[in-house]
Amino acid sequence: MQTGSPFGEEDEVVSTINTTPLVDVMLVLLIIFLITIPVVTSSIAVQLPKEAIEIRETRPENVVISVDRSGAIYWYDARVPSTEALVERLEKVSVMRPQPEVHIRGDHAARYESVGRVVYACQLAGITSVSFITEPPARGG
Repeated sequence: MQTGSPFGEEDEVVSTINTTPLVDVMLVLLIIFLITIPVVTSSIAVQLPKEAIEIRETRPENVVISVDRSGAIYWYDARVPSTEALVERLEKVSVMRPQPEVHIRGDHAARYESVGRVVYACQLAGITSVSFITEPPARGG
């Protein structure tokens, strides 16, 4: 039994590297970068807001309006029957000088429409300062 070439020659070891797969991968990466770079550089320059935790003083004249998960509106702890009644109460507050701030506490499960009605009522009544009360983030995260 003979192992090797039939002519008695030994096979030469090829010591060159096949670069074809490397070139294919590099061309694909080059095409991807050429396509994505103009998208990144041509975006509109905007100043994004930074997250900040601001300690606010609660003054007695501030108005706290709450919206529960079902969409019911509360003036402090008293339920407000309708958006029109809320506008009437806010109009009485809007003529005070200095005008008190309105703080809105919305349940995280409430519909945006419910909170939006409160903001719209503030706008109709002429309230100039509306804030949202949120839960502070967990420490360290």
